[in-house]
Amino acid sequence: MKRIVLFLVTNIAVMLVLSVVVSVLGVDQYLSAEGLNLGMLLIMSAIMGFGGAIISLLMSKPMAKWSTGAQIVDGSEGSTQYWLVETVRRLSQSAGIGIPEVAIYEGEPNAFATGAFRDSALVAVSSGLLEGMTREEVEAVLGHEVAHVANGDMVTLTLIQGVVNTFVFFLARVVGYLVDKAIFKTERGVGMGYYITVMVCQILFGILASMVVAWFSRQREFRADAGSARYLGSPAPMMHALARLGGLEPGALPPAFQSSGISNKAGIMGLFSTHPPIEERIAALQSRAPGQA
Repeated sequence: MKRIVLFLVTNIAVMLVLSVVVSVLGVDQYLSAEGLNLGMLLIMSAIMGFGGAIISLLMSKPMAKWSTGAQIVDGSEGSTQYWLVETVRRLSQSAGIGIPEVAIYEGEPNAFATGAFRDSALVAVSSGLLEGMTREEVEAVLGHEVAHVANGDMVTLTLIQGVVNTFVFFLARVVGYLVDKAIFKTERGVGMGYYITVMVCQILFGILASMVVAWFSRQREFRADAGSARYLGSPAPMMHALARLGGLEPGALPPAFQSSGISNKAGIMGLFSTHPPIEERIAALQSRAPGQA
């Protein structure tokens, strides 16, 4: 509950700050006596949409540490921590990126990578992952997370989120204005019909937008699995890790970082899942195995 509240409060705070900024800059004057100024509305929509996404990305590392309670390790704490740091170092060198910070947090089996820059990211694993997997399987999961960093997935998803946020903000206000005029018959300015419709449309469009973002996220998971197989020289370790995860309950991550963790949702909720079913991921890796097409 603490993690969900923290996520919501952070996003609300970002939007409030951005609202003040655009007001001071005078780019929030998209409503006029003549109607909607679509050019100004599009500018404000882009500022709100991309601004919120980019600020959230820049805050991702400290937020991840705070919300999960992750503790940075340097290898001096013990043999497990030393192996973990050295493994991430070796995988990062294979991927051609800067060595990420390495952290451990208490929880059920899970892992995530986050950060705004390829050469200063964060890779975190849970205590449950370290305790419930062999070192070869943990190494495969680490390779998967390093591949996310090397592929620039955090930045790509941020840009996609910015685009969909912009369209949600823009379209909700256009629909709100049209409904206010056509149905509520507001003649001057805008009335309550506008604000009510904008709120409803923003929720509905936001749900649709989340499906688009989730689809892109699912595609990047296959790429990260393939990256892990490439770094380790075989898809087998990642296949074994996924198979084991299929029999474990992936630990819950804060909503802000779920797209960087492990999930296995199916059915209608699969449309909102940031990860493909584990069976599909194993099948994709199987096709990379020697003797497979």
